[in-house]
Amino acid sequence: MLSKRFSRVAVGSVAGVMLMAAAACGGGSSNTGGEATTSAAPDAGASSEAPKGALKIGLAFDIGGRGDKSFNDAAYAGLEKAKTELGAEIKDLSPASDGSNRGDLLRQLADAGYNPIIGVGFAYGDDIKKVATENPDIQFAVVDSASNAPNVTGLLFAEEQGSYLAGVAAATKAKSGHVGFVGGVENDLIKKFQAGFEAGVKSVKADAKIDVKYLTPDGDFSGFKAPDKGKVAAEKMFQDGAEIVYHASGDSGLGVFQAAAAAGKKAIGVDSDQRQTVKETDLQSVIMTSMLKRVDVGVFEFIKAFQGGAKGGSNVVYDLKVDGVGLSTTGGEIDDIKDKIDAAKKDIVDGKITVPSKP
Repeated sequence: MLSKRFSRVAVGSVAGVMLMAAAACGGGSSNTGGEATTSAAPDAGASSEAPKGALKIGLAFDIGGRGDKSFNDAAYAGLEKAKTELGAEIKDLSPASDGSNRGDLLRQLADAGYNPIIGVGFAYGDDIKKVATENPDIQFAVVDSASNAPNVTGLLFAEEQGSYLAGVAAATKAKSGHVGFVGGVENDLIKKFQAGFEAGVKSVKADAKIDVKYLTPDGDFSGFKAPDKGKVAAEKMFQDGAEIVYHASGDSGLGVFQAAAAAGKKAIGVDSDQRQTVKETDLQSVIMTSMLKRVDVGVFEFIKAFQGGAKGGSNVVYDLKVDGVGLSTTGGEIDDIKDKIDAAKKDIVDGKITVPSKP
């Protein structure tokens, strides 16, 4: 059911899901390294027995780092929750602009005695595998990359399912049926956002026009930190007649919002409730909704499960069934189409709709 709880999903809604892949989405990214697996969930109550302050948690951000108002900030919210609710000592590090020192960051945290350690973003997949092998007594987690290493947990998300709902909202609100999608980097992960969005749009208006633009090719992660490119891409779409543009481009989404404001059009945010995280008041009002990817929930649940004695070696998928993805309702701009979005969500959860993960 779509409601204001979508914009602030309680961690309890997925408590105990750690190490259990809930209704894994099909056709994952080629960057994930494998299919999600399932195993028994840990005893959630065990975490309360750990002494306050016993946890030392390290987190290495993806490109853009803390303050991106999106993906990285969502991860940090989970880390902060662990500090507040579990009494953890926390440490976060940001990579170089090209991400070339990801492995070094993980080793710094390991050498400093942090355990567990979390890498934010699929680009950490190979580095975490290496550093985890070097440090078998430390537990690791990696966001957006599956793993079969015994001390690594993959935290995966059904981005295509949440994006489907974003597509339903966009197509319902766009009178002309003309919308757009801006992706940061043209890789398999971001194509999941595109695929779900397109499917959702077409479910409402089969003849809808969908403009698609990627800011950088696969392997060039600067597309997640290029607001100027995001602005140019969205400007072109709005000039061509698009009414609403959905972005999955990290910090580059700021440029999409700027273009929407200048054009008097609307945009859809990603990862976090961007109507709340974007500080510029003139941009907040253009954000019709955001596709929530609850990285904060995934990070916190991993830490909580570790505190309860859980080990790695499998993957957790956060999908619509556990509110791991969804839509924000801040601003009330999609309240009038709640029934339509609720129906689409129910059909996905019930298996009546299988959302594609490739365009």
